[in-house]
Amino acid sequence: MNRISKIEIDDSAIPAASAEVAQDRKVAIYDLLDENSFALPGREGQEIPPGPYALKLAIRDGRLVFDISTEGGEKVGEFHLSLGPFRQVVKDYFQICDSYYDAVKNLPPAKIEAIDMARRGIHNEGARTLQERLEGKADVDSDTSRRLFTLICALIPQA
Repeated sequence: MNRISKIEIDDSAIPAASAEVAQDRKVAIYDLLDENSFALPGREGQEIPPGPYALKLAIRDGRLVFDISTEGGEKVGEFHLSLGPFRQVVKDYFQICDSYYDAVKNLPPAKIEAIDMARRGIHNEGARTLQERLEGKADVDSDTSRRLFTLICALIPQA
């Protein structure tokens, strides 16, 4: 029951997504809904309604907003994370992904594999950063954190 069963993206405050980014979001949402672990810790003696949860993600005023409700629509909580700690790792991730896509077209398999290992390493770093930022707000396993990081990357406009 500690899982996300529905995800909605509020992209009203960010530039319109390209077809590629929109597809990346769809894939990230599909992967996240397919398998995840998401629990909300109680605070100050308050009981949190059990999941599964509906998650609405948005970027507002330079912050990543997690708006959480029950499947029935009862508001459970909302928290905001600064995007600052993510900016460099997201930038690095976009750059290595570009390198990877170029490599797939032109380089031998050994070089592609090396770039892919670097890409996975940066992705893991972003997932760890997310888990640290979620501490005390939501409990997620490493796979869920990786999937959420992928979705966050698909939300942050590339500069």
